Amino acid sequence: MSKRKGIFVSCDEAALCCDKSQYKEASLAEKIRLNIHLIFCKACRLYSSRNSKLTWLLKQIKTEELSEDDKRIMKQNLEKQMPD
Repeated sequence: MSKRKGIFVSCDEAALCCDKSQYKEASLAEKIRLNIHLIFCKACRLYSSRNSKLTWLLKQIKTEELSEDDKRIMKQNLEKQMPD
């Protein structure tokens, strides 16, 4: 049996390729197989679209790290509110 991948992939493989592609980890062959799959599979096109939107939204979030003092105060407040 040949270990070579065919052009057509399952939806599970397409989802994996989609995830890898978004993080720039997919090979050219994987990207090609994904795009061929997306031509025929509406569900995977929707998954890919939603995945792209989610990735874009997460990149838009501006986060700040709490200082050590803020963390200590937060921890103390939580401990006060927890029942014994």
